[in-house]
Amino acid sequence: EHSFYKETGRATYVPVTDDQALEGFRLLCRTEGIIPALESAHAIYYGANLAATLPEVQLMVINLSGRGDKDLEIVRQTIGTEL
Repeated sequence: EHSFYKETGRATYVPVTDDQALEGFRLLCRTEGIIPALESAHAIYYGANLAATLPEVQLMVINLSGRGDKDLEIVRQTIGTEL
């Protein structure tokens, strides 16, 4: 189904690295106090960068799924600090 959406132009897929996803994770934690799941952190990173290129009046919705609390230990080990 995803390949159909891509081929018909109904979806665009963009790469986001693990380090960039961690940036998205920290951004949402810092600005909104929300701990996103790492899967959603990829979209947060891309969305934040895309938003910087759009007019201020443009509305963007990023859907969060999952629970970020289950990923806290992984994030802590990856960034090498206490959270």
